[in-house]
Amino acid sequence: MLARRIQIHLPPGAREVDFSSLAEHAHGAALDAVSIADLLRNAFVYPPHSIYQDVKVAIIAGFDPAHDLHEDPRFRFVYRPAPMSVRPPSPVDDEQLLKTYHELLCEAVAGSCAGMRSPWLLQSGGKDSTSMAIALAEAKPQATCITYLGGHEENEVDSARFVARQLGLRHEALVCDPGRAYDRYLAMVPRMPLLTADFAMLSYADLATEIAAYDGDGIVDAMGSDPYFGLPTHWRQRVQALLARSVRLPRSVLEWGLIDRNFKLCYALGTLQMNGFERFYPGSRFSDAEVDALFGREISGQSRQRLETFRAEITAAGSMEERRRLAATIVEAATFGKGMYAANALALRVVYPYCDARLCDWVFREVPHDRRIGPGGVNKVLVRRHIARHFEQLPYVKAKGCFRFDLCGLARQRFEQVYGYAVEARDLLPGAPGWLLANRHRLDNKYFASKFYLLAITLPWLHSRLGGGAGAKPAGGALP
Repeated sequence: MLARRIQIHLPPGAREVDFSSLAEHAHGAALDAVSIADLLRNAFVYPPHSIYQDVKVAIIAGFDPAHDLHEDPRFRFVYRPAPMSVRPPSPVDDEQLLKTYHELLCEAVAGSCAGMRSPWLLQSGGKDSTSMAIALAEAKPQATCITYLGGHEENEVDSARFVARQLGLRHEALVCDPGRAYDRYLAMVPRMPLLTADFAMLSYADLATEIAAYDGDGIVDAMGSDPYFGLPTHWRQRVQALLARSVRLPRSVLEWGLIDRNFKLCYALGTLQMNGFERFYPGSRFSDAEVDALFGREISGQSRQRLETFRAEITAAGSMEERRRLAATIVEAATFGKGMYAANALALRVVYPYCDARLCDWVFREVPHDRRIGPGGVNKVLVRRHIARHFEQLPYVKAKGCFRFDLCGLARQRFEQVYGYAVEARDLLPGAPGWLLANRHRLDNKYFASKFYLLAITLPWLHSRLGGGAGAKPAGGALP
């Protein structure tokens, strides 16, 4: 048994996040190899585990922080649908629903932002951040909105700016420069208490650094409502579920000339190698076989075994929509983690008003299902109606993309640097330098660039804890 064990409770609805118990973990603490495998396979560490062997973290709803998370972690899905017979009847008073939703959201914003002098809202231009901006304008009108332009595939800056200005809020925009974002991430790595590899980690580091430079003292993040509002299932999720078969393909298949340049083919073949439930997690990630090759030993099975903590709830899920909500809850370990760890490194507060207990409970228990998911799989009907009371048609209502980052640009600008970190960490991941060299010419394909991104996030953090020192650059790394 380990001499010292730490258990941290990090509810996203809390006003303060305390990492003081990890002060001695900057150097010398035992890293958890299975957690590193988690990061490479799924882009986050399976809760309640952490990157350290002796640290467990209750960061998502469903874990009882009073229970021993080291010996026998137990999880209960708190957003399992009630039987239809006890759901609120329809028709309902829509005006009263909207009034209550607005009041609860404003109270959640006011409560979570209490004490903030200059809060900044991460305004993606989507439904959640637009509805949040409406509440923010009433509850915290001195707030600033900031929108990130992550790449050429979407541009919602104009819509977000229009919303902010109509509400009387200041608006700023930040255009992604992958090299700048990576440098900002590296600067905060020595002060990041824990590690996640969320695909928005670099964007978050970029935004948080910008906010701190403008003397902001807090971040308002509109994450956290998917598990209780629900996630409609469309044909794409059904096709992915049919494809995910945990098949181990020869690595050479993805290296064939007509395949390795085609993102969609690579994505389909990657999905074929995934566990069906883990395919609900976002992004292109390393397959089990690739993770074993990176470590030079079999370890992916131990990472996959961690899913058993959630097996009873997965089995009890009555629909694909419910399984997706459960998956979204698990992934929140990454989505909340990136904000908490980055904000902590910059001495900022980060708050998640959508995680306010009263708001969550009211939406899940009192709002009828057809006001959460409408006909044809329209999501967050109540949120859309809240926005419609203030704005008419906005671009995102018709088509909203995902939060993006220039993955291929990062690979072009920072390959040698990441390779250097891989060389320094070869005792831990002996296969990483070889993978980078073998796939360098494929990194203009987002499928491979996504995997490069996972290494780019993970390796420097490990380097800083393996004797690299605070902010140290890799000593090795000359390309052969």
